[in-house]
Amino acid sequence: MKRHVKGNVSWVGYLDWELEHFHGDDYSIYNGSSQNAYLIEEEKTVLVDTVWVPHRFDFIENLKKEIDLKRIDAIVVNHGETDHSGALAALLEEIPDTPLYCTAMAVKSLEGQYGKRGWNFHVVKTGDELPVGHGKKLQFIEMRMLHWPDSMATFLTGDNILFSMDAFGQHYATSELFADLADQEILWHEALKYFVNILHPFAALIPRKLDEIAAMSLPIEVIAPSHGAVWREQPLEIVQKYREWSQTYQEDQVTIVYDTMWDGTKAIAHAIAEAVKQQSPSTVVKVFHIAKSDKNEVMTEIFKSRAIALGSPTYLNGVLASVSGWLAFLKPLKFKKKRAAAFGCYGWSGEGVKVLQDGLAAAGFDVIDEQVKSLWNPDENDFAKVPELVKSLLEDSPAAKQ
Repeated sequence: MKRHVKGNVSWVGYLDWELEHFHGDDYSIYNGSSQNAYLIEEEKTVLVDTVWVPHRFDFIENLKKEIDLKRIDAIVVNHGETDHSGALAALLEEIPDTPLYCTAMAVKSLEGQYGKRGWNFHVVKTGDELPVGHGKKLQFIEMRMLHWPDSMATFLTGDNILFSMDAFGQHYATSELFADLADQEILWHEALKYFVNILHPFAALIPRKLDEIAAMSLPIEVIAPSHGAVWREQPLEIVQKYREWSQTYQEDQVTIVYDTMWDGTKAIAHAIAEAVKQQSPSTVVKVFHIAKSDKNEVMTEIFKSRAIALGSPTYLNGVLASVSGWLAFLKPLKFKKKRAAAFGCYGWSGEGVKVLQDGLAAAGFDVIDEQVKSLWNPDENDFAKVPELVKSLLEDSPAAKQ
């Protein structure tokens, strides 16, 4: 069903209410998602993006109910990833030779995924334009590495809509379409989770890209991302959030993550949590048993934290697989200027804490020297080390100094 966005622009995407995982199983979905495609009907008719492969036939049949496909003069491909380009092959069987506007890297992506089919590519770069009639035009903006090398955004003049691709999106299915009508708690949580787990690896690039877009003096009135709700009321609020989030953002929070075999490491984790509250009552403390917790949600809490503590018992000269896997997921997110501590129990060789410290350092954390390393189960001597660990962990916390 076509949904009006603004002017002669409509949403023609797919609401994926049942979606539970994304990027394979690497991203958890709890509130559904959407693949947003948009139809511009000026003197020229332009389709901006399509939907994921599993929904390609529903998408095309729904599009046929709204428009004669032969009226489509051009298709903008902002990003080649299959959740946005998945209907292209089937669509172009219906309307072959339709011009595709995309970056040079997107050509490589599309041909790599779907084969060299002789599609009518029109390669664009930042500053290139496509007139669509009635005095309006599309302006293309490369968004390289936000979050793929081929990504771009497209701005429609006149209606002043920025089709922002994956930037500023959320994995959130909302029947209301617009962000101002959606549940605000869910909306902003999903926007932050999306940023942390998908965009944050490229956080260093974001301020420069935002400055570049600002220098173009685009009068942005609507931001239409490729997942989730459309921003129309104060649309630049999400842009400002991206600027804040991309600059070593942190709140007064400590997050403790652990796995345990016989509850000894769990006991240390809880003792650290209690010591944080004793030394810094205003600091928010979150504790996660990582084997039983959603890693994307945990990463969102790590992003908000000024410091973390990570624990595991020593296992086979290393740490538990749940923790080593979590560390592998943590490293490419490239968090900065956060303190970290390691703790755990051991029975024989005892390498686990050192493995954790090395992993945290490799992930970019400022790892403190203090540790709690308990032989078999923690006793009063081990628990006595917790306050000093927490003191060092909170050293730069204004709340801890009050």
